[in-house]
Amino acid sequence: MTEKNRTLTGAGGVSTILLSPWDGACRMAIQSRPLQRPLAVIMCRTLRTINPDATLLEAASLMRDAKVGALLVHEAGHYSGLVSESDLVRKGMAESRPAHETLVRAVMSHPLLSIDHASSAHEASEKMAEHGIRHLAVSDEGQIVGIISVRDLLRYFKNWGDL
Repeated sequence: MTEKNRTLTGAGGVSTILLSPWDGACRMAIQSRPLQRPLAVIMCRTLRTINPDATLLEAASLMRDAKVGALLVHEAGHYSGLVSESDLVRKGMAESRPAHETLVRAVMSHPLLSIDHASSAHEASEKMAEHGIRHLAVSDEGQIVGIISVRDLLRYFKNWGDL
């Protein structure tokens, strides 16, 4: 059997793959850097917000209607935290808090963690894993400009991640 080279061209560059026989199977070696896109391309730019004095029922309804898993908590002209489906379940329902009376401020995650928009998906994934979170605010010069979720990263890695 002989070795064969294949070239793949993607949005992030060109990769050459060397296919060679090895015990009856083909082995692949990638000879270029992985394709990476900054978060500015991957993130959701629509900022869904809620007031910290809203109830958990209001937060759940907003998430359902917007089909999102988290809302940025906006208070006095800045983002003070984030409330997610996990917060509603783990800090609200699991503690038998009444959803129509409990305020978002009682269960929200704070302070708000963010990552710069020029960072890579890998850096976002590492930060999420390090902090045990599923949503991360994206900033540009200190201003929140988007949000990225684990689902966004899964979609990225499935379509554009490392070969």
